[in-house]
Amino acid sequence: MTTPSSELSSRRLDLAGTRDFAVAGAGPARRAALAAFNRQWLADIWANATGGSRIEGLALAAVGSIGRGDAGPLSDYDLVLLHSERSLPAKELTALADRIWYPIWDAGVRLDHSVRTVTQCRQVAASDLTAAVGLLDLAPLAGDEQLVLAARSTVAHDWRGNARKRLPLLVEAVAARHQRQGDLAQSIEPELKEAHGGLRDMTVLSALAEAWLADRPHGGVDAAQATLLDVRDAVHVVTGRGRDRLGREDHDAVAALLGHQDSDDLLTAVSHAGRVIAYALDGTLRRAGQSQRARTLRVGPRRPQMTPLGHGLFSSDGEVVLGSARLAEADAGMPLRAGVVAARAGLPIAPATLDNLASTSPLPDAPWPPWMRDLLGDLLAAGPGLVGVWEGLDQVGIVDRWIPEWASVRSRPQRSAVHRHTVDRHLIETVVRAAGLVRRVSRPDLLLVAALLHDIGKVRGAHDHSVTGAELTRPIVTRWGFSPKDVDTLVLLVREHLTLIELATRRDHQDPATVDAAIAAVGGDGDVFEILLALSEADASAAGPAAWTDWRATLLEQLAAAVRDRLAGPARVGVPVGVGDPAVVPSGVLDAGGLASVRAGEPHVRVIATGGSHRLDITDLDRVGLFADTAGLLAAESHTVRTAILRTVDGIAVNEWHVESPSGAVPDAARIERGLARLAQGDRGPLTTLDRRRAHHPRPSGRSSIGTPGQARALIVPGASSDATVLEVRAQDRPGLLHEIGAAFASAGISVRSAHIATYAGQTLDTFYLTGADGLPLPPARVAQAVSLIIDTCDGI
Repeated sequence: MTTPSSELSSRRLDLAGTRDFAVAGAGPARRAALAAFNRQWLADIWANATGGSRIEGLALAAVGSIGRGDAGPLSDYDLVLLHSERSLPAKELTALADRIWYPIWDAGVRLDHSVRTVTQCRQVAASDLTAAVGLLDLAPLAGDEQLVLAARSTVAHDWRGNARKRLPLLVEAVAARHQRQGDLAQSIEPELKEAHGGLRDMTVLSALAEAWLADRPHGGVDAAQATLLDVRDAVHVVTGRGRDRLGREDHDAVAALLGHQDSDDLLTAVSHAGRVIAYALDGTLRRAGQSQRARTLRVGPRRPQMTPLGHGLFSSDGEVVLGSARLAEADAGMPLRAGVVAARAGLPIAPATLDNLASTSPLPDAPWPPWMRDLLGDLLAAGPGLVGVWEGLDQVGIVDRWIPEWASVRSRPQRSAVHRHTVDRHLIETVVRAAGLVRRVSRPDLLLVAALLHDIGKVRGAHDHSVTGAELTRPIVTRWGFSPKDVDTLVLLVREHLTLIELATRRDHQDPATVDAAIAAVGGDGDVFEILLALSEADASAAGPAAWTDWRATLLEQLAAAVRDRLAGPARVGVPVGVGDPAVVPSGVLDAGGLASVRAGEPHVRVIATGGSHRLDITDLDRVGLFADTAGLLAAESHTVRTAILRTVDGIAVNEWHVESPSGAVPDAARIERGLARLAQGDRGPLTTLDRRRAHHPRPSGRSSIGTPGQARALIVPGASSDATVLEVRAQDRPGLLHEIGAAFASAGISVRSAHIATYAGQTLDTFYLTGADGLPLPPARVAQAVSLIIDTCDGI
């Protein structure tokens, strides 16, 4: 029986019931219909291959999704031709196998196949852990059903008998797979099968139950599996391929097919399902380990070892448990107490204890009493152990009791290139990092609560999540019993949680207007400023390495120093530090001899390591185009510019550049000095490497299309500085772009006083402080010229 590839795929996709995907309950019926089709089609192939005759001791069986009956529309076939050693001679057996496999290949189905006896199945299972788990799902398709059942029962018997030896290997293999594939719940392009919380973990749960080491959870975890299977099926239909990864390009189509409001709703559902499965697997693996230890290590009466942790809670076999179920019945704070002792001990709360806390502990009164608010602070200050404990509390609904607003951010995806976690997980990660900064602030409790709530406004329809979050924060912290003054402070911290990092990375920290904006954000309160500063660091570092780099940390600290100086004493009014101050050059960078050599036309470069980046202090004769030449030279040397602060004193440019080197190379001061000297003399040789790189990089068209960011944007920021015109540029990055921008400014006679450079996901977010030849902000006509000039330069016009 040979079915053309296109015909078989069409049949399988038709059975997927495209029109019924969004109908409630359609998933199980769809997969049942598809399973019946697969079994019948394979049975027909078997009948053709055997001529319709029954051969004793011979059967066709399936493992994997075909064996379990949950295959997708375009899933692979994983088949086993089982035979007894005397069923057929070897040549006839090989010929029969060919008559089965070739029609499947001809139909375009990917096939994993084997020919084995029961003994060989047993041997393979004994030597290959993955094969052993797979063979536990062995299911008959055609032929001698008893032979298949015998093979399956034999493998299962061996699996149970060798559980003590194989469980550590299984745990190790699962951990290695999770390390390779990541966490499904925290991925914007989740691997639905192999990731932590994926469909493969459901197979592991069944294998653990088959070993009689632990029963696997049902109910919620089964619903989560159904969700992932539905998404997997939709991916097959949308892509026309048997994929298990939900790619970005398929989000909208899969969401529409499954009836979700948008792709964020889809990802929220996927993330939640992954979290449920991951939590179930982690707990079941612990149960299995406990069961194994109970069988093998304890002598005499099997009494659990209980280590007191306080408040009627104990450590028992790697988990925190309640000494008595009655302890939770009259104590609204018991879930918090359990969370505190568990997080401090680095242990999970036992599932039975969590269920007990969720079902019997009373709801807290509003406003919370001070002792309960203190317990919340203790929980948030517990450190890294908070992550797993909070997940357990959230799984049973306790977090919703404390923060009903949490439901709107639970498992909500973040599409920003700098974020690595869902909104709710990012909030907890921020709390963990803030816990390491509490000694820097006067009110650790306010820092930790602000960290927990700073992104609570990232809900559907929020135009500005900081503003929305501030509105949501007020009723939350009021319920928690904070004083009116503390409520106002927490609302301010949530509303302004992005202000300092944006000022540090997009503004000149030496400009008085930047310092004014930072001080205004905290109402002039130095204590609140320090809390906001710690929150900014915790937020950025929790987001991921793209959001918290050495150069960002340096910029934030420079802004903090400027703000502290202003708050500590009278403000210096009129000009930024270093501008028009002749003392800066001789005392801060060069001695008299060095200054004389610079005046004679010899640039001076000093390289200072700052963690993973470098600061370059470049002193040279000021001239039109110096910024462009320096930017181009650094790009030619493969250094990425992050910040440039430019100052001119008595005709001497005293410039500070912060650079990162992707290759790890340290900037060569002498080489940069030689390059700048040659460029000053009109020799463009040092930029040859950059020119070659630019020639092989496609120029932007200036037109937008699907999947491209479109035209560059240049925006004036009014009020950002009283001494310069501040221009923000957003464009698609390319090699040498900063050099081109600098050259464009130079050609128009516009000076760059400072530049703050950032690049995310291939997009520039650059801010330039511009002045005319007179050192003053640009007049309106020149502003319009600068905007037009930069847009044309970025768009390659």
